[in-house]
Amino acid sequence: MTVAVVLLATALVTLLALLAGATAGKLARMDGATYPTALTRAATTFTAVITLATVVTATLSALFS
Repeated sequence: MTVAVVLLATALVTLLALLAGATAGKLARMDGATYPTALTRAATTFTAVITLATVVTATLSALFS
């Protein structure tokens, strides 16, 4: 049961990070940025979401154990 919850949570966080990155890239392109700049902004946003999820997980893990 625990493995299934961990896998579903990981899939959800990855999906949300991909959506946030795609949105950031699209907004950058709509703002007139070049493709490399838009891709950089999307990658930065994706990395930030994954990092935030990791920090929250580590903090909650420390609190609950």
